[in-house]
Amino acid sequence: MSEKYHLVIDGLNVEADKNSTIIQALAKAGNAITKNVGCMGQGVCGSCRCLVRKEGERTVTTALACETPIEEGMQVSFIDYFLPSHIHYYDLENVGDGWNWLDDTAALFPESQHCRHCGGCDAACPKHLQVQNGVAQVVAGDFGAAAHTFDECVMCNLCTLACPENIRPNHLGLYARRMTTARSLRPVDLMRRLQEIDSGAMKVDIQAA
Repeated sequence: MSEKYHLVIDGLNVEADKNSTIIQALAKAGNAITKNVGCMGQGVCGSCRCLVRKEGERTVTTALACETPIEEGMQVSFIDYFLPSHIHYYDLENVGDGWNWLDDTAALFPESQHCRHCGGCDAACPKHLQVQNGVAQVVAGDFGAAAHTFDECVMCNLCTLACPENIRPNHLGLYARRMTTARSLRPVDLMRRLQEIDSGAMKVDIQAA
């Protein structure tokens, strides 16, 4: 007979085999799962986002229930999907020719310019992505690097929930991935220089040249 672990999931006392994941433990205990599940254990959809506290620890961490093994005395609370107050709408066909992507990105995601570098998004990410760095890469116009940073993002929205500036890093990363795929990227340093010239931050004396 396999060893059993006892834990609490959304207020329910659950007993399950010790080699179970959180979502498996909930299902095997006879509970009907009607939400907070999507890919059934593949760890790719982000639907089963949850808060976890291990026995004897004060810290609460985030996790995906489908890929997190249970432990004795663990406490789990699922986080329902939520709609943010501001939703970003854009059409890649209308974003521009590439030279103005820095301005276009700032206009579409103005809150991204105000990152506090608190690290909350990094701590919240169940995939352990360098989310904060990815936001900085998009703001700097390095869409290729940002697309790589967010490549394994499952759009669970936990980084959005953790951000005090209401930045939606996962959607910013998705934007970078779409831009990288849809367009041939221009050199970042040249885009920045053209932006400086256009805004007047850098003066160019054509006669002197």
